[in-house]
Amino acid sequence: MTPGTPASARPASIAELRAVAQPPEVRLRANAEHWTASLYLRDISPYITWMLLKTRITANGVTGLMILVGWSTAAALLIPGVWGALLALILGQLQMLVDCCDGEVARWRKESSPAGVFLDKVGHYTTEALIPIAFGIRAAAFPFEAPADLLWTTLGLLLALIIVLNKALNDMVHVARANAGLTKLSDTRGEKTLTSSRLAQVRRLARFLPFHRLYHSVELTILIFVTAILGSFLGEPLVDRVVLIVLIPLSFLALVGHFVAIMASRRVRA
Repeated sequence: MTPGTPASARPASIAELRAVAQPPEVRLRANAEHWTASLYLRDISPYITWMLLKTRITANGVTGLMILVGWSTAAALLIPGVWGALLALILGQLQMLVDCCDGEVARWRKESSPAGVFLDKVGHYTTEALIPIAFGIRAAAFPFEAPADLLWTTLGLLLALIIVLNKALNDMVHVARANAGLTKLSDTRGEKTLTSSRLAQVRRLARFLPFHRLYHSVELTILIFVTAILGSFLGEPLVDRVVLIVLIPLSFLALVGHFVAIMASRRVRA
């Protein structure tokens, strides 16, 4: 889109759309771009965005679709067996695709706004909370037998709480910096550099076993799908329950590690 072009204009080509909607500062973001976006979603999203731009849907409207797809991802896990997990896996990828498109629509139409950022946060927070809750219900298995099966639903709720707290830490950093009158963090790896060499060594070791990445909606749906496949051979809901039990301490360890990494980085330094 050239200067002076109305925001309602449609791109003349996919190349022009990419130039405006996928600038280098978007593609090269260190933290905001999920690996699926870099791997293949950003190659597909311009074609979906192209079609969306032919409609009257706003960028916030596309974000609303992203939220609904995310909630549907969690709901799919309530379908027993491999098919529910497979559907959740597909919908989890679709949510990330729509998430790419809402930003592209916003950049093309110049509709970026705090409301859009807020809705995006709502979509990811609620989805990543609902998926472990649904997994807990899945582990309890229908029909419920109270009070024994309440253990699994409670563990699902606990996992959801830890995941949301872990996710909120990043936003807490931005709030803290804003309240302290500091500049906004740039989305670069340098901002995450640890001031302690010992902690830096621990982070390098964590890259060999990146369990802290399991709690994003994409990774979690992949893990649940693999769990469902194993469960079809080893018995359900036994495998679901074992995985849920393992995820709780690992998620708590990821939460503590994330907190320590933030406190030991430049992000909370004046």
